[in-house]
Amino acid sequence: MQNVAKRVTEILVEKLGIAESEITPDANFVKDLGIDSLDYAEIVMEFEQSFNIRIPDEDAEKMQTYGQAVKYIESKLA
Repeated sequence: MQNVAKRVTEILVEKLGIAESEITPDANFVKDLGIDSLDYAEIVMEFEQSFNIRIPDEDAEKMQTYGQAVKYIESKLA
């Protein structure tokens, strides 16, 4: 499942233009990575396309950290 974490990291670096070193398992999307609601919507859509999954809005709202996003995606792929 290492490739899920790697791909999520790639998406965040690509979409946000942040350094990979800023991304830690408990990095909060809003507080630590400075993501606004528009960025977040784009990132969720990118997760859906990259992993070929559907992320309902109520689940997307619960993914507040990098680690939560990776765990959620891994559970959808399992």
